[in-house]
Amino acid sequence: MNYLKHLKIVIIAFFLCFSFGLYAQTGSIKGRVFNVKNNDPLPFTNIIISGTTIGSVSDLDGNFTFTGLNPGYVKLEASAIGFDKIMTEEILITNAKTASLDIPMKEVAVEITGVEITASVFKRVEESPVSLKSLGISQIEKSPGSNRDISKVIQSLPGVASSVSFRNDIIVRGGGPSENRFLLDGIEIPNLNHFATQGASGGPVGIINTDFLRDVDFYSGAFPASRGNSLSSVIDMKLIDGNPDRLVYRATLGASEMALSVNGPLTEKTSILFSVRRSYLQFLFNVIGLPFLPTFSDYTVKVKTKFNVHNELTIISIGALDKFKLNTGLKNPTEEQQYILDYLPVNNQWNYAIGANYRHYRDNSYGTFVLSRNMLYNEAYKYQGNDENVPDSKTLDYSSYEIENKIRYEEVARTKGYKISYGAGAEYAKYKNTTFQKVFIPSGEDTITEINYSSDLNFFKWNLFGQVSKGLLGERLILSLGVRSDANNYSPDMSNLFKQLSPRFSASYSLTPQLLVNFNTGRYFQLPAYTTMGYRSSLGELVNKANGLRYIQADHIVAGFDYRRNDKSKITLEGFYKFYNYYPFSLTDSVSLASKGANFGVAGDEAVIPTSRGKAWGAEVYFREKITKWIEATLSYTWVRSSFEDKHGDFIPSAWDNRNILNVTALVTLKRNWDIGVKWRFVGGAPYTPYDEPKSELIEAWDVQGRGYLDYNQFNNQRLGVFHQLDLRVDKEYFFKKWSLNVYLDIQNLYNFKAEQPAELLQVKDANGQPVLKDPERYQLKYLSSESGTVLPTIGIIVEL
Repeated sequence: MNYLKHLKIVIIAFFLCFSFGLYAQTGSIKGRVFNVKNNDPLPFTNIIISGTTIGSVSDLDGNFTFTGLNPGYVKLEASAIGFDKIMTEEILITNAKTASLDIPMKEVAVEITGVEITASVFKRVEESPVSLKSLGISQIEKSPGSNRDISKVIQSLPGVASSVSFRNDIIVRGGGPSENRFLLDGIEIPNLNHFATQGASGGPVGIINTDFLRDVDFYSGAFPASRGNSLSSVIDMKLIDGNPDRLVYRATLGASEMALSVNGPLTEKTSILFSVRRSYLQFLFNVIGLPFLPTFSDYTVKVKTKFNVHNELTIISIGALDKFKLNTGLKNPTEEQQYILDYLPVNNQWNYAIGANYRHYRDNSYGTFVLSRNMLYNEAYKYQGNDENVPDSKTLDYSSYEIENKIRYEEVARTKGYKISYGAGAEYAKYKNTTFQKVFIPSGEDTITEINYSSDLNFFKWNLFGQVSKGLLGERLILSLGVRSDANNYSPDMSNLFKQLSPRFSASYSLTPQLLVNFNTGRYFQLPAYTTMGYRSSLGELVNKANGLRYIQADHIVAGFDYRRNDKSKITLEGFYKFYNYYPFSLTDSVSLASKGANFGVAGDEAVIPTSRGKAWGAEVYFREKITKWIEATLSYTWVRSSFEDKHGDFIPSAWDNRNILNVTALVTLKRNWDIGVKWRFVGGAPYTPYDEPKSELIEAWDVQGRGYLDYNQFNNQRLGVFHQLDLRVDKEYFFKKWSLNVYLDIQNLYNFKAEQPAELLQVKDANGQPVLKDPERYQLKYLSSESGTVLPTIGIIVEL
């Protein structure tokens, strides 16, 4: 087989990279230990390298230093009288730079005599005792099959499904891809992917450069009151700070792009991170004969100034430029290639987010002031036959932008065993859209209708939130009660804060020092997509505002057990139930928008009514353990059901009703800086909708869309086969005197599994490439079986100096 031949070539090339010698070097760590409530330094704190006897003690300013360390990933453990022991996230030690790490510590509310409290790598957060998983940098960097893409790494966590293999949609506990929110160092960013689906969130490639990620907290429920506008997940990503000693340079050559980055000091009190990435997918896709040619670029920058121990300012910006064109120069395209060329529009997009995060510490609290702005521009167009010179051949011309200007203040205080947080936010949003589209609507003599409108929408949003947490019974019982409310002046249905009152309650009880029982319930609200809010008729009327569009509501109930056999082992069992209300329901297709958003382009730009209800329920098992010093294993299994009402009020499976999701990952650290990781993923077959053949055959209908029409009277009544895939990653690191080198081999779908996709409906064409007519009004159509998945080997190179 050709794929086996190519795989052998890649593997041989990978191992040829190791023909030079290794020079043993050592690295160092510098850092600071501080009180989390007020940023005061903690002198005389004991810090050790986890799993070793190597230790250090902080000085009067809380500073500590380690030298002479072997390169690799390490965790630190810190302990001080009157404070909880803590184990930090992983950091990478190299000789190319001095690693920097600040360690926040929390005061012990109650001293428990005779009980030894051990540090654990697993977080316990008062507000979110359930549905929270954290990812360290080694899990992100070396996740098999993920190619250092945070969206793909997250898909290995419990409760998370995925769509087709070439997209990064995050499907959490039966909810849609539009129900997630993303934060970067406390600043909200609108997109996590290049070529993002407007009105949702998925896309083919991640926008986050993992070179700068420190850790990621993934909430699939139990959202803190400070985090709003989400129904299924909150993804809170934190960046490293710039190196305090000198400029460090890194170059990365990955599966689809190359990246250059620099981080280091600007002044004594200010550091910077900066990276740029550029893809070469356009060249690769042209070589292998794909009918579309995408190119993307992105940047990330972070500047942090520590004015003094009580004041610091962080400025972050991230942006992307995505270009896409059709490969119309293909010679003798296959049936499938020509089909894609005939219906796929040209799509270009750019976006950015920029924000400032100012933090001020007081004696028992700190306040955070966040000011940010983000913008998305999206355009798409299509000509019938891809010929712009033919009169009246344009079938689609779409352009829009979304702008958000935000301000938020949050206060967090710890006093007398209570954790109290509260704050408020405001936002000015602007959405503009110009749409021209030909659509087929069988109504009388004129069946081709032109949708032609412009929309200019401006409105304000505001929110209030607060949460109180308290440990009782010697910290065995932890309770947390929060409330939030959001509103805006888009319409009277959305302007009342009390209509979007969002309470939440969490409880965690330690049955034994190792076994906890946890619970959370909450009501959450999310604003519909701007594409839905700004949809207008040809007369300029905001159609969905007139239809009573309102915030989407989801009620969550989650309960489970958390067993920690030791500080490196964790098993959780959680059951969940979500009930949705006021979801937009399409008047065109008579289905809930909850099942849309996993295709490229735009979602939600149609007439809807806010009447759809839905529910998702299931159970999750999560196991993670450092089995030996060299082996770490992770297993997650999710059983999930997801359904929404159809036009008759009956609950039918949603597009995310995968039922069974299983991920098994093993990471092995070997001598001489070798790492091997394997991941096996199983996803149950998703429902899908068959084509409406009589409608698709009509010449007018086919010509205006270039592909078949789904039969929404049979919505999701068929189901695909299961999907499974084995991924392998091998890393080899070299540490020289002043620089380091990491070479990795990543092989996705090692055994070349072919995942079933819905069969495509194509025109039958004659020897001259012209469509065959069934009768004067209809084309002759046929089905072409479809599948996705191939062995995808990649060699990556990372150089740091």
